[in-house]
Amino acid sequence: MAKSFRNKGGLVFSTEFGRMCPRCNNPKENCSCRKNVSLPEGDGIVRLMRETKGRKGKGVTLITGLLLEKDELKKIAKTLKQKCGSGGSLKAGIIEIQGDHRDMLEKELGLLGYKVKRCGG
Repeated sequence: MAKSFRNKGGLVFSTEFGRMCPRCNNPKENCSCRKNVSLPEGDGIVRLMRETKGRKGKGVTLITGLLLEKDELKKIAKTLKQKCGSGGSLKAGIIEIQGDHRDMLEKELGLLGYKVKRCGG
């Protein structure tokens, strides 16, 4: 017996609707499984800290507590990296920006409407 097409992961593209969600078989714009993703919980305070652990003495600024979805978090990480003029990454909901940019990041996040607190040394 031949297996059903839907059991292999679902439809990915339709000429009628365009890109499709393979999980719920709806168009990407009307995807019902993405709406069920909950935001991380927290106290609403964005925390800035400097860390060198595991980086051979190189310092990075960590930003935690941003209660956003992954796509929005990527956009904010990109704009903050551009403001600081340095690189960085996004790992497990924590934004890492290379170098000590706590002053600039505190100002920028405050302008975006976040309550910012410094943590650590």
